[in-house]
Amino acid sequence: MPLIRQLSPSVVNKIAAGEVIERPASVVKELLENAVDAGATRIDVTVGQGGAELVRVVDNGCGISAEQLPLAVAPHATSKISEADDLFRIGSLGFRGEALASIAEVSRLVLRSRPADAEAGAEIVVSGGHAEAVAPCGCPVGTAIEVHNLFFNTPVRRKFLRTAQTELGHASEAFTRVALAFPQIHFTLRHQDKTVYDLPPVEAWTERIAAVFGGDLADALIAVESVEGEVRLTGYAAHPSQTRSHPKMQYVLLNGRAIRDRALQHALSEAYRGLVLTGRYPIAFLRIEMPPETVDVNVHPTKLEVRFADSGRLYSQLLGTLRTKFLTVDLNTKLRPGGAGIIGLQPKVWGQDADSSSDPNFAVDEGQSLRQRQELVAWAKGELSEQEAESNSPDSIAKNQEFDAGGRKPLELVRIDRPALLPTKSNGTSEHTSPAKTEPEQSPTAITGLPEHRLRFPETAAVPAMQVHNRYLIAESDDGVIVIDQHALHERVLYEQLRERVLAGALETQRLLVPEAVDLSPAEAGAALTNRELLAKLGVEVAPFGGDTILVTSYPAMLANFRPAEVLQDLVARLLAEGKEPDRRDMVDELLHMIACKAAIKAGDRLSPEEVAALVEMRHLAQDSHHCPHGRPTALVFTREELDRQFLRT
Repeated sequence: MPLIRQLSPSVVNKIAAGEVIERPASVVKELLENAVDAGATRIDVTVGQGGAELVRVVDNGCGISAEQLPLAVAPHATSKISEADDLFRIGSLGFRGEALASIAEVSRLVLRSRPADAEAGAEIVVSGGHAEAVAPCGCPVGTAIEVHNLFFNTPVRRKFLRTAQTELGHASEAFTRVALAFPQIHFTLRHQDKTVYDLPPVEAWTERIAAVFGGDLADALIAVESVEGEVRLTGYAAHPSQTRSHPKMQYVLLNGRAIRDRALQHALSEAYRGLVLTGRYPIAFLRIEMPPETVDVNVHPTKLEVRFADSGRLYSQLLGTLRTKFLTVDLNTKLRPGGAGIIGLQPKVWGQDADSSSDPNFAVDEGQSLRQRQELVAWAKGELSEQEAESNSPDSIAKNQEFDAGGRKPLELVRIDRPALLPTKSNGTSEHTSPAKTEPEQSPTAITGLPEHRLRFPETAAVPAMQVHNRYLIAESDDGVIVIDQHALHERVLYEQLRERVLAGALETQRLLVPEAVDLSPAEAGAALTNRELLAKLGVEVAPFGGDTILVTSYPAMLANFRPAEVLQDLVARLLAEGKEPDRRDMVDELLHMIACKAAIKAGDRLSPEEVAALVEMRHLAQDSHHCPHGRPTALVFTREELDRQFLRT
């Protein structure tokens, strides 16, 4: 049998180095944390060739005495803990005492340091784990550590290093995590004699965020704060218009330590559910302060992963704080040069001033006056005959809307491509009937070359918006102009209504007189029968019919114009999309998204003025009207200041 041997200290240190020192960025992280623990107010980092050739970290901290230098580079030697119980009340970033020893084992390390009460500094050189004698040297108060030729004696590890630019990117990320956590410290980062970051100390955290990531992102941050017991959560969450294709911009600082936690990342994703597109990740900068004894930071050598005593409570606090905050701020997307911001906007009635909103008759009078002025100008130009003027009267318009193009009254049932937007009477019929969908009339062009019907305002007394290109609604606000996506807005409204009905068990269903047989694949049929209860909650009732054929006995009433087979096939496709057992809550949400999308009005649907007014009014009834269920914005905001700049008024 093989013999058991005691490993040499060099092999032990190389194993430790493999756990702690993954790449040059690991060296930057460990040395920065030591500098912060030393009480430094300025830390300068220099890297060469991405850190593979050189990593130098200079700080003005407390320094190390000459007698302590050999212990500083010895394995498991530290000044930050003294007994096992100290591991449960750690208040420093470093504590394991193996960083310098691990680095020195796989590089040529030079350490110079001088305490404030010493007349001169001292230097120690360690090459591949072999330390030389301590020698005096001249240096300022603080500590300077140089790491040359990383992994020179472990060629296999060095072979796996990437290009200098890639390694610089990882080193910059490690630098950023520490710099964000301590805005009161002056940090600099240089690469190949070129300054990458120069971050002077600041008081406001947003100033440090702006210095690292730019002012546009800093302007789009939403402040969040909550205190539950001994846990304090503060920081910023970015506006949903600011997203990334990766989760690296989610910074969570626990007692000043940058950490990664899947549960907290999931809470962030849940908070932004329906606000960002699928595949995009929100941006957040969060600080969590809690007693050290309630968290274990000693579960991984890199100290990036931690274990909470009550992770569920922290998850709920983060999710609840963000969702509550999002309900109290305006998340409409505001367009301006250089980025997106946040603005509070309320739709405004055409021809109605802000000061006249309290007068219910004002908008009607203004609308009538506007129409009369337009007709008078058109008649004076010879563009409007007396017959046309009479046909444009309110009584004539109301009369004409009672019949469709074929002279028949439109059906009371609302088509799927024109869902019910108007309020209904108690007997279930709509108060207004809509004209049948017809092609736009080809009217002669005006001086601008645009059709006349695109230049006129809606012919109603009080219309909050006008439709353009049969897909967008344009409304005025006190601060600018809002462009609304009619499909996205209606989809959001329907989704929230559906969600409330599903939760209350009151979703309207339509039972088929003759059940429809749908042929599916074996996997689809199995998924449909396995999730019968889930489909029933969504209004689709199915039953086996033998083999891979499924009977659809009922489906949502709002999808009356869609074939039951098509509805079932789309639902089953969602059930099989994940390739695993779906989460019930997520699955219900995804299916509601699909139903709302199918039922909503489409881009290209022409709406009557009454339908436009009803849809804009629904915007205020939705909880998250600023985004559709898939995360797309429902409206874009153009501020008055930006419009003035575009028209050279400023």
